[in-house]
Amino acid sequence: MNKNVERLYNGIIKENPTFVLMLGMCPTLAVTTSAINGLGMGLSTTVVLTLSNVIISALRNLIPSRVRMPAFIVVVASFVTIVQFLVQGFVPSLYAALGIYIPLIVVNCIILGRAESYASKNPVLPSLFDGLGMGLGFTVSLTVIGLVRELLGAGQAFGAQLLPLADRSSGVVGYTPITIFILAPGAFFVLAILVAVMNVVRARAEAKGKPLAKAQGCLSGDCSGCASASVCTGHGNVEEKGGEES
Repeated sequence: MNKNVERLYNGIIKENPTFVLMLGMCPTLAVTTSAINGLGMGLSTTVVLTLSNVIISALRNLIPSRVRMPAFIVVVASFVTIVQFLVQGFVPSLYAALGIYIPLIVVNCIILGRAESYASKNPVLPSLFDGLGMGLGFTVSLTVIGLVRELLGAGQAFGAQLLPLADRSSGVVGYTPITIFILAPGAFFVLAILVAVMNVVRARAEAKGKPLAKAQGCLSGDCSGCASASVCTGHGNVEEKGGEES
């Protein structure tokens, strides 16, 4: 498989940041009250992640190792600000729905994790596809969670009423929304169900000899593929001091 295509496939399927790596849980649980909110948050994160990966990869040999994390945050924050202004100007309803979670993309562990573990160690083109793949994987996850919550909690999909609602006063038979799914607990229920489905898919893939990636903290022995931002849990903490590991 072409390396760039593989990065896309890994981000969407094998290393899906939500269902496999379990990263970015805060926006995942908070904004997915509808499919539109999930799609908007996912696409915003994808733009920031892709552009940040490109810039960080291009500057990887110029950024001193001791200040790499502050430098990464400056790059990410710049793109987040641009995305925030664009969303606020062109999609004000989405901006109002997402609220503080757009600025909080700056500290999203998916973005900082990919900057540290991949973009800072690889050329620009693979880094672009890595960011695009992880971003699309995040977008798909949030959209699916939002769609399930919206459908069960309101009988809608992307704001359109799919299931006719019951009206007891007039005796109309229809769907009775399970409102808990558009409340905070519903996010945990839906995420748990979808992760369980993903685990079944992973188990069947492993049984066929095509294992998907496991949730990582550098436990595989390959720190370059780790999704964690700064800690290599499989080998202890690694700090750079004059180019040496301690």
